[in-house]
Order: sequence, then structure tokens, then C-alpha cells
Amino acid sequence: MYRYTILIVDDDRLLQNALKNILDEHYTPVIAGSGEEALRILKKTPVDLVLLDIRLPGMDGIETLQRIKAMAKELVVIMMTAFEDVATVITSMKLGAHDYLVKPLEMEMLELVLAKALDTVRLKKEVEELRQGYLRQFNIEQIVGESEEIKQVFAFAEKVAKGHDTTVLIEGESGVGKEVIARMIHHRSNRFAKPFVGINCGAISRELLESELFGYGKGAFTGGLQEGKKGKIEMADNGTLLLDEIGELQPAAQVKLLRFLEEREFYPVGSTQKKKVDVRIIAATNRSLEEQVRAGAFREDLFYRLNVARVTVPPLAQRQADIIPLAVVFMHKFNQKFGKNFRRISLQARNMLVEYPWRGNIRELKNAVERVVLMEEGETIEADHLAFLGITLHAPLPRKATRIRIPPEGINLDQMIRDLIVQALEMSGGNRTRAAKLLGISRPTLIYRIEKHRIEV
Repeated sequence: MYRYTILIVDDDRLLQNALKNILDEHYTPVIAGSGEEALRILKKTPVDLVLLDIRLPGMDGIETLQRIKAMAKELVVIMMTAFEDVATVITSMKLGAHDYLVKPLEMEMLELVLAKALDTVRLKKEVEELRQGYLRQFNIEQIVGESEEIKQVFAFAEKVAKGHDTTVLIEGESGVGKEVIARMIHHRSNRFAKPFVGINCGAISRELLESELFGYGKGAFTGGLQEGKKGKIEMADNGTLLLDEIGELQPAAQVKLLRFLEEREFYPVGSTQKKKVDVRIIAATNRSLEEQVRAGAFREDLFYRLNVARVTVPPLAQRQADIIPLAVVFMHKFNQKFGKNFRRISLQARNMLVEYPWRGNIRELKNAVERVVLMEEGETIEADHLAFLGITLHAPLPRKATRIRIPPEGINLDQMIRDLIVQALEMSGGNRTRAAKLLGISRPTLIYRIEKHRIEV
């Protein structure tokens, strides 16, 4: 059975020994005679709960509490005071103390307060374990990314996940992984154990979309369930609602969604009973909502409500460093599905995958790898396995023979390579793909050398 570690912070040696003897049977007590010593112990020893005296030599209990909370915000702290100093107790509770005890300590009260506080500790541990379990279940293939472009998107997701109610707008072409980013935000937020509900606004008829979103009351319309039905918003209560392809939302539904975003309340279709829910909204679109606003197809006020935190997921063709890592993950996934044993992708096949435009983005890449693993045999994905893509590798353009003579005093090879890269980037107007072709190297190699030589593009 797990033994909780309790840090006793008090300068009274008699009380230290008494508490140590009392707690030793069921817990692991640790003693500190001052606030400074307590902080040193916390830096080195995992502690579940702190019993902290308000009156301490040197740094007092209030300052010690502040320092503890700055170090470990979630750590449960119970204050101890020798007299009913209401003002000090209130201050400590405002600073994050869980509870307090009045000296001389009564055994029954000590046991009661400890039991209550350790229940909180236990629940926090269970929540964290549940959170880690959810993160492990979150399919790793969905968050593969080596390119700087996608790493910036991941950093955005991590940052906005901390905002409990922040509305997020994710833009990007179909198949780039907008839903993956939405799930990543949900799983990294404090709503991770609550529902993640998605609705594709473009896949439901305009007649049904409103009732799917807001639900409907009893007998709202012919053909509906007599007892009514919850909408997606209500189903996502305390969790996250993804409105995919929100640009397809009809004007009437846009009005109701705007009202919901402003009030966090709504009326189900055909009902006079208002419902209130706590839902985080993430909207995704493969269109530019700004252009739709200018065209009069999307409400400007709704766009501003959604455009609190916005990110654009770049297409796969602009994230060439992600193509091979994703292809390898998909290869292993479909090995398991089809009982195959592909282990690698040949160099020529890799070059074909990198050169292909992938207009369908990650979804198209996944389908291509699935087809290869299903239809072909062997341990290596070869170039001829990808013939169905209709791509042929271009032979290098004939170049005029260039002979560089080394002067007697020698050259700086790194500086020469850097100068050639800079020239290629200038000639291509900063286009890395064209610059790589001018230099006769792959785009990932060029990017590596740009970073190595610290060249600003």
C-alpha cells in the first residue's frame, strides 16, 4: 500500500517528535525546523502533503507557503497556528493553503483534516494517471512531425491548451491534420478526461444541422424521437466541441452559434427551456473565413468570436521533412493490419515520396502507403511499388563543367558552401525547393545546411 510522505515544518522539537510518532504508523514523516530547510527538502524529496506552522524563525509560514506554491502549485499544504489568528489564516487560504489546524492539536481533528486532505491528494494522483493514460492512447502516428512548420503548430497547440475556455480556429487544406491538432489541444488541456465531440458542418444537410448541433425538444418535429435528443453541444458539456468545416454553416445556424458563444446558453430546436453548458469550441475550416466574410457568406461578428486563437496547418507539400517519418509510421501500422513485414523504404522510393505533390495531404499519403503494403511483398518499399502515383524522378539537368581551383593559400570550405547556398537562395527568391535543385541536393539536405550555417532566409 502506498505510504504518503508528509513534511512537518515546525521549530518546536516536542511537536516535531510527537507528530512524527503519531504519523509514523501509516505515513512517512519528514521533519524541517524552518521554512528554508523545508524548501531545500522539497527540491530533493517527493512530498505529498505539508504541515506548515505559521510562526517560524527567519522566513515565516506565509512566505514559506508562497515559495512552496511557486515551486509546486498543486502541493497540498495545511497551516498550523498556535492561536486563532483569523486574518493570517484567511491570508494563507487565499495563497493556496488547503486547510488549517489550531494548536494545541487535537488528535481527532488532526486525523479528520489529514484524511480529507489526503483524499484530495489521491484524487489528484488518479487524475494525473488518467491524463497520462489518455495521452498514451492518443495515437502517436497522429502527432508525427519533424518539420519546423509543424513544430510551430504543435507549440501553438500546447500553448492554447492551457486556456480553459479559449476558442480556437484551425485553418488548412483538407487532409492536413486539423482534427489531430484539435484533439491534441483537448488532450493537453484540463478537459482531457471529458468528452471530445466533433461535427462536420459540411456533411449534414442544412435541415438537420441545427438540430444536430443544438438538439431538439419533445415532439419538436415529425420523425424525431418523442423524448427529444441531445445536440452535439450538450453532449460535449465540460469537454471540447470541434466544429469541422465551419465555413459550411448555414446563416440561421451561424446566428444561433454566435448567441451561444456570447451567452454559453441555447434553446434546443422546438423547446422553450434554455440549457447552459460549459464547452470549449474549436472550429476548423479548409476555406479562408476572412474571404467568406468579404463575400457575405459568413457573419463577420461570428468570425471575430471564433478568431480568438488562430493557426494555419501548412499542406504536406510544404512540410517535406514530415513525409518520410509519416510514411514509416503508416508502413508499420499497415504491416500489423495486413500481416506484412516491410522494414524500410528505398532511397529512390523516398525521393519519389518527397517529390510527389500530395494534394490530398496526409490522408492521401496514408492511403498510398496502405495500398503498397496491401498489394506488394518483401521487406523494402521500392520505387516501382509507387508507380501508380504517376511520378518519375527527374534526372539532374546537364550542367556546365565547373572546376574550382584551390589557391596556394588554401580555401575555407565551410565559407564556400555557405556562399553557394546564399547565392542559390538569392537566385530562387528564397524558394528552398528551387534553391536545392540549383545546388543538386535534396530540400531536407538544404534545410539542414541552412540551419548548420545559420543562414537567414
